[in-house]
Amino acid sequence: MKSEVLIHDVKLITQYGIEFVKKKLTHLGPNQVNWSPTPNSWNISEILAHLNAYNVFYNASLTDRLNTTRHNTPSEFFISSALGKSAWKSMKLGKEHNIKRKFKSPKNFNPRIDTNLLSDTLVEDYIQLQNDFQVIVENCKNYNLKKVKTAISISKIVKLRLGDVLLFIAYHNERHIHQILKILQHKNFPAKSYD
Repeated sequence: MKSEVLIHDVKLITQYGIEFVKKKLTHLGPNQVNWSPTPNSWNISEILAHLNAYNVFYNASLTDRLNTTRHNTPSEFFISSALGKSAWKSMKLGKEHNIKRKFKSPKNFNPRIDTNLLSDTLVEDYIQLQNDFQVIVENCKNYNLKKVKTAISISKIVKLRLGDVLLFIAYHNERHIHQILKILQHKNFPAKSYD
């Protein structure tokens, strides 16, 4: 895959998420963002809290890595590692925009376990963190996406290629934006907003 295509795709998916949240979620009331289809499924607030926690981690991790790497010569092509490709492919939505596999969220990224992840500014925080991520992705054009390796959220030991991590983040965000869309389209979703 061409490095510029990877960067373009990640930015496109991220921009879609930003626009979706701005258009669909900024006007919702507490009863709507805290509604879930089943007692065991996350509501919109919990999904955003989860995404924000991931984005705080990855934005900091990527910024730190780019500031300390010596691999600041871009390469025209990017090749995924076997582990990296497996990671982002597991997050990617299927052809029918369906979620192929479900995963258990780590405790520190799960708002049902760590309620400190929830706040009154989840939508605003999401938009800001995604805009920050867009800047980081744009900056990645100046680095070798294969040689720069960065930490991942589930392991302090395992490091993945920068290109694989960017795809993982984008597909993870897209997956949860689709989850929010399904909540909004649910037949029992509250039509009116109230406090």
